[in-house]
Amino acid sequence: MTFRTFGGILDLSHGKGSWTRRTVCGAGNASRQADGRPFRRDMRSRPGPIREGNTEMAKLRSLRILLGIYLLTAAAGTAVYLLLPEAWPWWLNLLLADTAATVVTFVFSCIFRNASVYDPYWSVQPLYILTAFALVKGSGTAGIWALLLITVWSLRLTANWVYTFHSLDSYEDWRYKLLREKTGVFYPVVNFLGIHMVPTAVVWAATLPAALLVRTQAALTLPAALVMALCLFSVWLELRADLTMHRFRRERREGFCREGLWKYARHPNYLGEITFWWWLGLGALLIFRDRWYLLAGALANTVLFLAASIPMADRHQARKEGYAAYRRATRSLLPFRK
Repeated sequence: MTFRTFGGILDLSHGKGSWTRRTVCGAGNASRQADGRPFRRDMRSRPGPIREGNTEMAKLRSLRILLGIYLLTAAAGTAVYLLLPEAWPWWLNLLLADTAATVVTFVFSCIFRNASVYDPYWSVQPLYILTAFALVKGSGTAGIWALLLITVWSLRLTANWVYTFHSLDSYEDWRYKLLREKTGVFYPVVNFLGIHMVPTAVVWAATLPAALLVRTQAALTLPAALVMALCLFSVWLELRADLTMHRFRRERREGFCREGLWKYARHPNYLGEITFWWWLGLGALLIFRDRWYLLAGALANTVLFLAASIPMADRHQARKEGYAAYRRATRSLLPFRK
């Protein structure tokens, strides 16, 4: 039998008690059970009401909690944006509002001791920003086209997150767990800056071209429309890669997925995410030809994947037997025979 307390978890299973302490924001990994063994934070591996009960109900309850959190987050970001001086640059006000919303999300990730509270932020933030601008400022044809593309991208990515999410008690991204183990007492700082603020800044910069298209009520040109239409191909890459991987995991196969886009590439889903923002930025650049800074967000997003996401995923996969041969036979991003 397991009881939650304010400071930790009391486990009376198998006739003996053990108490584990969980620190704010998940700092450290030094908690010990009564017999001296380290506590494993992954709650799926130990008995408890979530694991033994209705997991679907636990998931729905967690999704309702996250919905409430994100409604508060949106309200906080909107309030900050409206309170800032209109004389300031709109992109700066947007950044400050985005930062405030991220701080709210971070606070709740500390309350629930789970950094994955932030996971949906990446996919819902651009859609909320563009929709709000379109409703308040109106939009021209270019902005409407950008909003439609962002909507398709956001729905796919958010749906994929919902599918893989279990509950706030039993799920946290493996990368966050790894960072917690490696950084120890410094994890709260890493959590705030690395997990929350850096991705927020990147997606804010990547969203600016579409936001500019909406705010300026720009007219859509044929070259810009065709380039931006390639965003749909990027979304298709991500969707196909995700569906193949989900099927591979459902069948509980061992080793590495070598089907579909994964046959020749280790990260075809990342290719879709990277190229999506390049097509969007290049489309905006074809309309605002003198504003090369509109590609800064796509560049920052590319650097984030190449310098952080892909190396972490490769190191995670390297623990499996046969990884060296698998890496030699595949490319990192491009799904073509090596």
